Amino acid sequence: MDATNDSRLAGETVRLSRAAFVVGLVALGGAVAYGTAHPDQFFHSYLLAFMFWNGLTVGSLAVLMLQYLTGGAWGISIRRELEAATRTLPLTAVAFLPIAFGMHSLYEWTHADAVAHDEVLLKKAGYLNAPFFLFRAALAFAIWIAIAWALNRWSREQDSSADHRAVDRKLQLLSGGGLVAYALTTTWTAVDWVMSLEPHWFSTMYGVIYMAGQGLGALALATLAVVRLSKTRPVSEFLGGRHMHDLGKMMFAFTMFWAYVTFSQYLIVWSGNLPEEISWYLARFRGGWGWVGLAVLMLQFVLPFLLLLSRRANRDPRTLTLAAALVVLMRFIDLSWMILPAFSQGHFRIHPTDLTVPLALGGIWAGLYLRNLAGRPLLPVHDPGFEEALAHGRD
Repeated sequence: MDATNDSRLAGETVRLSRAAFVVGLVALGGAVAYGTAHPDQFFHSYLLAFMFWNGLTVGSLAVLMLQYLTGGAWGISIRRELEAATRTLPLTAVAFLPIAFGMHSLYEWTHADAVAHDEVLLKKAGYLNAPFFLFRAALAFAIWIAIAWALNRWSREQDSSADHRAVDRKLQLLSGGGLVAYALTTTWTAVDWVMSLEPHWFSTMYGVIYMAGQGLGALALATLAVVRLSKTRPVSEFLGGRHMHDLGKMMFAFTMFWAYVTFSQYLIVWSGNLPEEISWYLARFRGGWGWVGLAVLMLQFVLPFLLLLSRRANRDPRTLTLAAALVVLMRFIDLSWMILPAFSQGHFRIHPTDLTVPLALGGIWAGLYLRNLAGRPLLPVHDPGFEEALAHGRD
């Protein structure tokens, strides 16, 4: 099978990439201009933007490693989309710098006077302090970028190597250890970057919830991309009804897993009914935020659950696209529900920068993602399981 990309695709991708860069840079200019006058609000909105786009990036790395470790035709169909997302990690690493500069606007524990008069913050000061916080962030990005670099390099090597199975074995071995590293790094970054916004509160399920959400969002984004590309060669010659069915089932499974761990945290907190634990939910159930939480429940779980339940629906590109687009959108809403109430003191408030700043960072991220996607053949035809995956889609 010829893996050469359709020439029309390259031109269209370049145009879309340029448009995304322009939108991102224009929105970024406006956001920075506003941020110079209102730095606190800018950093609040920027944290939301960063967590959303970095979550899609790191989630793509996790799903890519999961596919290498477990195999399956579903992963071969979206491998290039996942790889393109992982190659934006240098961008998200640089995008972390505003958070480092804006720590004082975001985190109570960076205020020495607040720590000095708070027994809980004093006890956590050995962990929640600026040097250790920045070191952990740098270490997480170093691990993510190193794994992504190796996976992409070996994948490129597989495209030209005579011994495809030896390269595949290296990819599997790295993915096994890489998933363990991903679990650890995602746990401490979720705690550092978001949970420590409210340092008196804690949850042992918090990192798992973020891992589930990142995997769900990344899988949905890759599904959106591959269904869109299914009209162009070579994806049009590969992608079949069973591939789309498999992607639908995987999204269904990730949706169920996200709902399970999210409900588990709520159930544990509800059953304990301790003041230091229920405060987090009270801030998100009052002042209008409860309606946002209900929307997350209905539109990130119930509706995708119903859409993806049917075998026939999973094979329908329009239904699959609708479900995937809904999931990506609701990932942003879910993160808003988790992050923004920490700054609103129990009142529902959405500032315009909560939309423009994610648009700014997203435009730049999408522009780079599209360029990465167009830079390599869209199908890994030299993967040892490619022929089997091709036949699987035609069954």
